[in-house]
Amino acid sequence: MSLLQSIFLGIVQGLTEFLPVSSSGHLAIFQVLFGMEEVPASFDVMLHVGTLAAVFICYWSDIWKLIKHGFLMLRDATVNCIVWVLHKVGKEDYEYRRVISNSYRKFALMIIVSTIPTGIIGILIEDVSDYAATTLIFPGICLLITGVILQISDRIAAGKKTAKTATYTNAFIIGIAQGLAVLPGLSRSGLTITCCQLNQFERKFAVKYAFIMSIPAILGAAILKLPDALAEQVTAAQGANYLVGIIVAAVVGFFCIKYMLKIISNRGFRYFSWYCFAVGIIAIVAGIVR
Repeated sequence: MSLLQSIFLGIVQGLTEFLPVSSSGHLAIFQVLFGMEEVPASFDVMLHVGTLAAVFICYWSDIWKLIKHGFLMLRDATVNCIVWVLHKVGKEDYEYRRVISNSYRKFALMIIVSTIPTGIIGILIEDVSDYAATTLIFPGICLLITGVILQISDRIAAGKKTAKTATYTNAFIIGIAQGLAVLPGLSRSGLTITCCQLNQFERKFAVKYAFIMSIPAILGAAILKLPDALAEQVTAAQGANYLVGIIVAAVVGFFCIKYMLKIISNRGFRYFSWYCFAVGIIAIVAGIVR
């Protein structure tokens, strides 16, 4: 893969991973229309590393607190198991600890709850998604659906829920939405942010939740492709090109996340919906006439 190809794909990854236009849909359409070869697994994994870096940079403070409180939750849950055993043997002087004691602990558990249906759905429809990516009509239809979803998003009244007031049922439903977004043409960010809004999340918190929730999903996708990536022989020159692609994806992704905060505040999803309608119609027509 050349340097220019690495830069181009880094830009595409950074833009479409976070803007509500579906990265998988665009990749599928590009591959079919222009006869592009499949992106090497090793490079695809590295591009995901780049987008993960963008999320970590934007939300480092929140992510660090989630990690810290996640381990503290695990500690307290372990202590409670020990206390339960002690109670069973007659030593009842020990008290249970409160595991979910603040909003960050609840936020962390909500992310876990969201990830469960995402993983299950992703595995169940993996074959369907792989087949759909070889066509033009399927991604085109899904892009039209994404356009409708984005139109709905701009019409939803602003909610007030944050981690403190949101429920685990909300988190599970949003996880289902993220799982369905594995289908090419369905925008993960558009679908999850809209689902957050339908569950009455405050707008900025909806963006934060959708992007931080993407970390396990993106990381999981990268890990699944890791065996194929390790099997590839990457030269030093290719490695240098890949590194440039990572940096480009991270930088572009960072600015896209910042831009999304303004879009959601100004109800600007409708502009992306018209784009999705246009690209979806073109893809369907191209698929019919091919």
